[in-house]
Amino acid sequence: MKLVILGRDGVINHHSGDAIKSAEQWLPIDGSLEAMVKLSRLGFTLVVATNQPGLARGLFDLDDLEAMHFKLSDMVETRGGSIAAIFYCPHGPDDDCSCRKPKTGLIDAIEVEFDVCAEGAPFIGDSLSDLQAALAKGCQPILVRSGRGEQTLAQLLSESQAGLEKVLVFDDLAAAADYIADHFG
Repeated sequence: MKLVILGRDGVINHHSGDAIKSAEQWLPIDGSLEAMVKLSRLGFTLVVATNQPGLARGLFDLDDLEAMHFKLSDMVETRGGSIAAIFYCPHGPDDDCSCRKPKTGLIDAIEVEFDVCAEGAPFIGDSLSDLQAALAKGCQPILVRSGRGEQTLAQLLSESQAGLEKVLVFDDLAAAADYIADHFG
């Protein structure tokens, strides 16, 4: 199985300062859906791993989240691709759960669900927590400049954290997908 793990907000869809609270607010970044379709058609198994603290904060409910994820899946499917699964952490940053990135619980759940080892799999994110989770599981961390990516890149350049030299940087999901198609196929 050729696994690709994707963050959601800032990678696939536009990031909001607070939270995306409804399917109506959920808007894809130009080229992101097409990039997912490309990878899907090339035989990659696409799985989304996303922190959703807005659930814990009461900004939206599970029905709202499911409507957002249905919209995402439907938009990819109508273009000829597929998303194998969407895993999310419903907790806030102070809940000390094992599934909130940068912890690896979401990736652990992906490994169990698909009976696969995520080591070496591309993990595309826009935040430091995405990159840290990827590194902790031995995934290939990929940073996109979309969403919070520029801020994360500035943070990476100002800090020296172990493993971050392994991070690949691309403008957006479309550019990252082109690289993955050429180097992970």
